[in-house]
Amino acid sequence: MNSNSILPTAREAFLAEINGLQEVAAAIDRSFEEAVLSINNSLDHQAKIIVTGIGKSADVGRKMVATFNSTGTPAQFLHAGEAMHGDLGIINSQDIILAISYSGSTPELLQMLPFAKNYSSHLIAITGNADSPLARESDFFISCKVSTEACPMNLAPTTSTTAMMVIGDAIAICLMQLRKFSPEIFAKYHPGGALGKNLTTKVSEFLSSEKPAIDVSQNFREAIISITKSKMGITVVCENSQLKGVITDGDVRRILLQHENPNHIIVGEIMTKNPKTIQKNELAREALAIMKQYNIGQLVVLDGDTYLGIISLHTLLEQGIH
Repeated sequence: MNSNSILPTAREAFLAEINGLQEVAAAIDRSFEEAVLSINNSLDHQAKIIVTGIGKSADVGRKMVATFNSTGTPAQFLHAGEAMHGDLGIINSQDIILAISYSGSTPELLQMLPFAKNYSSHLIAITGNADSPLARESDFFISCKVSTEACPMNLAPTTSTTAMMVIGDAIAICLMQLRKFSPEIFAKYHPGGALGKNLTTKVSEFLSSEKPAIDVSQNFREAIISITKSKMGITVVCENSQLKGVITDGDVRRILLQHENPNHIIVGEIMTKNPKTIQKNELAREALAIMKQYNIGQLVVLDGDTYLGIISLHTLLEQGIH
């Protein structure tokens, strides 16, 4: 292969796998539907999915387990080669076995199959061979048959393993819809990292350490002092801790241009009334959305009607909120 053939070869691999997925999508039938409904029913009885396989199928199976668990479907991986040496003990009578093998005749898998079936409620097979022992022994058979692998020698599992993985994703997505899996539940299983932070973090967790504020009866000079001290470019005008308005550094420049001696002006006369606000228990990503929508850098945070503090666009972006 020379450098000129790399991109065409890569595109051929993409197209081969896309074509394979289209074949598998067209082959999905009533058995897939019944398999998903069976899993859903079993989950109502505290069951889990036991995903098993060996070799590349095992790798696919581990990914399926990760997807199931993260989307609210309890799952555990059982390596077909280790099952006969004590690992069958993870299976409970309500559990469903999801066995993966493209040939459907993997010796290690077939050896443990009678025991796994005996210890569980149902067997779902994902295989490319409808006439295989695995398919025949299954309660529900899902075909992952593809015409050709992306491998130029049609040997290395490529298109077929992609098809297996997508079938697992499809099962997970169907179960999410059947079980009304919500963003709130998703956040429960993803408390860490950017996903969890965006789905769970409240505005109150990002309040600035500064809380600039002046009374509505104070004068313009006091507003300048308050803005300067906080270094946030804004101060909040209050009356008995209740929000009345805001004055920004932009307002200061505007007033200075309009008045030769503005120090005597009362802030209540020049403040911006009805500024954009957010309640402390709202999600931080909602605060970010408001600031982006109105092109502002800070947002006033309230606890009911009481002024609580300021949240800034810069802080949210720094913390990975999006």
